[in-house]
Amino acid sequence: MKTKIIKYISFILITTAILSSCNDLDLAPTNRFTDANYWTSTEKAAAVLNMAYSQMFNSNYFFANERLTDNLYEGRGNTNEKIITSGQADAALGRFAGEWADCYSGIKTCHILLENIDLVPNMDPAVKERMKAEARFIRASLFFRLTNHYGDVPLFDFNISRQEANTIERSPKAEVLEFVRNELNSIVTLLPKKGEYSDKDKGRITQGAAMMLLARTYLYENSWSEVASITQRIINGEFGNYELFPSYEGLFLPQNELNDEVILDLGYALNLRTWMEMYDGIPISVGGRINAFAPTQELVDDYIMRNGKAIHEDGSGYNENDPYVNRDPRFGATIVYHGYQWVDGSGKVSTIYIRPGSSAEAGASNLDEYSGPGQNSTATGYYIRKYFDPQAPEGMNAGLNLILMRYADVLLMYAEAKNELGEMNESVWNQTIRPIRVRAGFTDAGALNYPGNDNMREIIRRERRSELAIEGLRLFDIRRWGTIETVMNGTPHGAKFAANNTQYIELEQRRFNPERDYLFAIPQSQRDINENLTQNPGY
Repeated sequence: MKTKIIKYISFILITTAILSSCNDLDLAPTNRFTDANYWTSTEKAAAVLNMAYSQMFNSNYFFANERLTDNLYEGRGNTNEKIITSGQADAALGRFAGEWADCYSGIKTCHILLENIDLVPNMDPAVKERMKAEARFIRASLFFRLTNHYGDVPLFDFNISRQEANTIERSPKAEVLEFVRNELNSIVTLLPKKGEYSDKDKGRITQGAAMMLLARTYLYENSWSEVASITQRIINGEFGNYELFPSYEGLFLPQNELNDEVILDLGYALNLRTWMEMYDGIPISVGGRINAFAPTQELVDDYIMRNGKAIHEDGSGYNENDPYVNRDPRFGATIVYHGYQWVDGSGKVSTIYIRPGSSAEAGASNLDEYSGPGQNSTATGYYIRKYFDPQAPEGMNAGLNLILMRYADVLLMYAEAKNELGEMNESVWNQTIRPIRVRAGFTDAGALNYPGNDNMREIIRRERRSELAIEGLRLFDIRRWGTIETVMNGTPHGAKFAANNTQYIELEQRRFNPERDYLFAIPQSQRDINENLTQNPGY
């Protein structure tokens, strides 16, 4: 599937022309998609669909969304995300314009396919209906992404003209969500279940992906009954049989792509279509370029101890002077800390020295040592391990798939919904949190047995953070919980490496205005063209 997508995208870019347009709603990948001479074969239709797959999401947004949260801190430069988290963003910001344009460009591609695929002669009707369903899923996912970021957005289900694009108004978020949900409910039976695709088409959109996206549309609105109902159906195997991959660390390795936990991912192919964000996240001594973003102390502190207790809870056994011992096993699979044993693709083991002065004591490289703000090394005292591709060549041009949806998230959504409905009990715990922790490597009964206390909401939220860290989902969690107003409004911290290793690093203050920052600004460039596009409050 990955190789096919690259081939078809290249084919389109070579054989068709790009239209220029001032309005992003009228952006067309090509003007010849709609020409009757183009729609002559199933392969050409598949090329357009695979273009839509490539526009559904990308690695840049995958990691950029995480940088908008309290999980990561950007120590260098002045990126769009850093401007947003500092509270200084305005409607001219590139991130606001870029996401808007990318989403509507992908929607345009879907509309072109849906309006022209019937022109293909002698096409297998079943394949045609499946491809239409895939395009409708991608379109629904893009509208969902738009309404999550911008609130009310222009909604249309056909290929609009430039004149229409320049006069269209924003539709209420409720209408956008209704459209997305209706689409997903309509297409689910038109899609294959997991395991029903041939090997060459593995990785395409399935019934499970449609239902998981449907569940998220309710999760982000805190509609707990619907979340519980949909995720229960996924758990019951109604849309294919999913299960947790046995190894948490192995889940994110290239040899285990498309395993039984993965519901939908971004397909990449080494040397064909790659991503390289990890180049600026891993330790410099093992191939990193600089450190542009790094885990915060706040994320580190949320990983529980192996006995199931939070680090500041009585009886946890946490030792501030030896803080990385007996922690949640997922911690070491996600975050690189001082003294970390880094294993590269060849099996070579390197000790990562981050505490200031430690490399001189060991006679080792000091490239990774914390040396203050704005330097090449980490700004927080930590690096990232999760999503490191051990098969990537120098430069970290990774071909590793990035997982958008996986079964562990289904279990976590179900657990959260049942708890919010007042229906959490030992049975639900044993169906959800317990197997996730068993897979993670917990063995202590205190971590595995149902706690049965009044702190369940905090436990589940912490579990989501630990299980799904660096997967681009934290932003949407803290928004829907309302905690973003607190966690993104203050001074984040790094490791205890300041003041001769006696104080935690204090990083630049972040600011979040609850009257404005739950939504992105409608791009000013689009409002200059279309006076009917109103602006979100505060911009």
